[in-house]
Amino acid sequence: KLTIMCSFLSRSAYYQNKLKLALIGQSLFGQEVYTNLRKQGHKVVGVFTVPDKDGKADPLAVVAEKDGTPVFKFPRWRVKGKPIPEVVEAYKAVGAELNVMPFCSQFIPMNVIDFPKHGSIIYHPSILPRHRGASAINWTLIEGDKKAGFSIFWADDGLDTGPILLQKECPVEPNDTVDTLYNRFLFPEGIKAMVEAVQLIADGKAPKIPQSEDGASYEGIQKKSNAKVNMAQPTEVIHNWIRGHDKVPGAWAVIDGKPVTLYSSSMLSGSVPTGQPIEVEGASQPGLIAKSGLILFGSDGKALQVKNLQFEDGKMIPASKYFSSEETASLDLTDDEKKMAEEIRVIWKGILSNVPAIDDTTDFFKSGAASMDVVRLVEELKQKCGGVQLQNEDVYMATTFQSFIQMFVRRLRGEDQEEELVIDYVTKDVNNMTVKMPYQCFINGKFEDAEDGKTYNTVNPTDGSVICKVSYASVADVDRAVSAAKEAFDNGPWGKMNPRDRGRLLYRLADLMEEHQEELATIETIDSGAVYTLALKTHVGMSIQTFRYFAGWCDKIQGSTIPINQARPNRNLTFTKKEPLGVCAIVIPWNYPLMMLAWKSAACLAAGNTLVLKPAQVTPLTALKFAELTVKAGIPKGVINIVPGSGGLVGQRMSDHPDIRKLGFTGSTPIGKQIMKSCAVSNLKKVSLELGGKSPLIIFSDCDMDKAVRMGMSSVYFNKGENCIAAGRLFVEESIHDEYIRRVVEEIKKMKIGDPLDRSTDHGPQNHKAHLDKLVEYCEIGVKEGAMLVYGGRQVDRPGFFMEPTVFTDVEDHMFIAKEESFGPVMVVSKFKDGDVDGVLSRANNTEFGLASGVFTRDINKAMYVSERLEAGTVFVNTYNKTDVAAPFGGFKQSGFGKDLGEEALHEYLRTKAVTVEY
Repeated sequence: KLTIMCSFLSRSAYYQNKLKLALIGQSLFGQEVYTNLRKQGHKVVGVFTVPDKDGKADPLAVVAEKDGTPVFKFPRWRVKGKPIPEVVEAYKAVGAELNVMPFCSQFIPMNVIDFPKHGSIIYHPSILPRHRGASAINWTLIEGDKKAGFSIFWADDGLDTGPILLQKECPVEPNDTVDTLYNRFLFPEGIKAMVEAVQLIADGKAPKIPQSEDGASYEGIQKKSNAKVNMAQPTEVIHNWIRGHDKVPGAWAVIDGKPVTLYSSSMLSGSVPTGQPIEVEGASQPGLIAKSGLILFGSDGKALQVKNLQFEDGKMIPASKYFSSEETASLDLTDDEKKMAEEIRVIWKGILSNVPAIDDTTDFFKSGAASMDVVRLVEELKQKCGGVQLQNEDVYMATTFQSFIQMFVRRLRGEDQEEELVIDYVTKDVNNMTVKMPYQCFINGKFEDAEDGKTYNTVNPTDGSVICKVSYASVADVDRAVSAAKEAFDNGPWGKMNPRDRGRLLYRLADLMEEHQEELATIETIDSGAVYTLALKTHVGMSIQTFRYFAGWCDKIQGSTIPINQARPNRNLTFTKKEPLGVCAIVIPWNYPLMMLAWKSAACLAAGNTLVLKPAQVTPLTALKFAELTVKAGIPKGVINIVPGSGGLVGQRMSDHPDIRKLGFTGSTPIGKQIMKSCAVSNLKKVSLELGGKSPLIIFSDCDMDKAVRMGMSSVYFNKGENCIAAGRLFVEESIHDEYIRRVVEEIKKMKIGDPLDRSTDHGPQNHKAHLDKLVEYCEIGVKEGAMLVYGGRQVDRPGFFMEPTVFTDVEDHMFIAKEESFGPVMVVSKFKDGDVDGVLSRANNTEFGLASGVFTRDINKAMYVSERLEAGTVFVNTYNKTDVAAPFGGFKQSGFGKDLGEEALHEYLRTKAVTVEY
């Protein structure tokens, strides 16, 4: 199998050679190829696409007509195998030098294919010569290929047999579907590749590699009659068959004696859930109807899960509802409801115009309705009955007019309520209580496993033991979460809610957090290593304060009126509105798991947005417990979604996702830069970044020594040094330097290192093993460079991830530990000459970071002079770590931009619209 891997050229590259192109094809894919080719300077001299359908033009035609490009909509190019002369002549008249065929469902004659100077190129969604013909993506999955991809080839008179120009490939994930493969790789990368291929041709560098016949295969379009599942096969083969036929034509099996089509298959990992047995024809053992769906078993005894089922009459149900899918008792309608039913009958008639009359037995789909008709029906009813919550899926679940009316009336009456939240807790008896911890992804108001079933261990840093397994979200899970958040923002009650009502829900959420404060603090302690008393007061306590503060802002977000020059003789009124952005993504760190969630999400929600949040991979548990409380508070489904997992997968997909309008991130500067780049390239998302720091603390000889020692230690050792604003470097005036160090060491020796749940513990474990190892290495570098290790510098000899509080002196400006953040309990001290205020200021500011800073002195003039000149987003004077929910927090320089907390944080999640009215 031959694969040509071509690196893509930069978007900013300047191409010298341009071509005149004819685009022959259709669909959104064709539209994007057209748009990107024009952006690169190529001239599209003609677009040849399909005729309008039901009065609607193909997306490619829509954008081309808008640009003024000639558009031709031929129903066909051939009759009885022969080219239609007038069609061919119309094509030749545009004078194309190359035919580009991104997606084409029509048969194009060879005298059109070969006419341009450079011939024709075609996109095909497989790694040719494998899977020639239609349905290539489906067959990639059906055959269980480990790699998917696409080919761009030179058209010839064979079926997908022409020479290869370029190919790209990607791995097939265990639970990939046609949609996920297409959306993740084949669509975005295929567009780029088509553009690159055209440029290679323009530059005379395009290869023509003959296709090998080794491994060649041809598969046609599957028919429903051929899509029956052979249950006497290994589970993975069955899974591949089902997902390869999802959604068209749909794999089916005989279940409970009836043909049933199976949708949304995934391999089951872990233990098989309990459920009610059900007969499956040809299977080695009965299936199970479980809470999560239909469980099927292959010949190897392994299991897969199917989420949705469709019956012969077209009705679709969640597989978990199979035994409760019988029609419920018919409702007696009130006179007003009967009147409404007749109005809905008129809407059905308008859609099903081919049906003489709509009676109770009329089936929406058997009468010819398609997916666009479902959208139309739902949107018309939403417009007519503004308060109703209706989804496309509801139409598939109630396909006859009578069943639809029954469903709709129940929905209006409020009888069709959301199911009670089902949570499969992990419980632990710890800290004199039983804590109940959700561990699954939280998407659209439900806790559920990751789509591919993957999990990972979250570890207690006190002893290194595994607390539990947590769902490891995939790209598909992020996509589902974003889709839920977008639906909640666009169509759910959250977007229509009065701001004061939104504030009321956030107040209720804060109250629930307070009711569960000890449980949240306990979870925070065992998952992050925070000392319990600090977790209770700061990690959880400040989180509660944050939600209460921003709840109060909900109905106080205002625009302004602006006097402008009048358009005489008329008059004008200009005003501004503050509007939410839409779906926001939040990525938080592991040092304050719940508090960082609160700092960002409270402002985001108060502004009226919906969100998808990724907790740090090593500390997901309080975020998932928080998700449970949001349901109890009455936050509508889809408004808040929590997807635990890796930054490289989940965080990157958030950065790239086109439906996310804002991303708030707290973490390292290198990752922040990557996020900013991805957000720019994807869709120019708004970004706020709270990044690394190396915060200077200047201690003058005229300070209050007791306070400077106490606060100086807090500035370094607070929360085990895992503190974004920690004083990364102390500058101590020479005349008090030795006394200051002596007193600090004396106090360190009094600190109790141990179990963070012990109320007398001062210093708990570092968050995770990898971080502890980095801290030990950091101290070793300091010693090698010649800094004086006065105390600590080693791992504590006990189970868990404990680091000794450490003190370095004689640290010179060029040293690694003088410039780089430790993010741990390491005090880095340099002395400065007595009275050299400007000199120490210069040294303090000689860093690319600017998150926080501090100064200790009794001289108010000196304090003000220094605070004005320190280049940091926060300056503490004779105190440290004093943050408040009403005070803005954020950095300068490479410590990021944007603010958390205070009124300024709201502006990070709002946009300003100016409106001018003439009267």
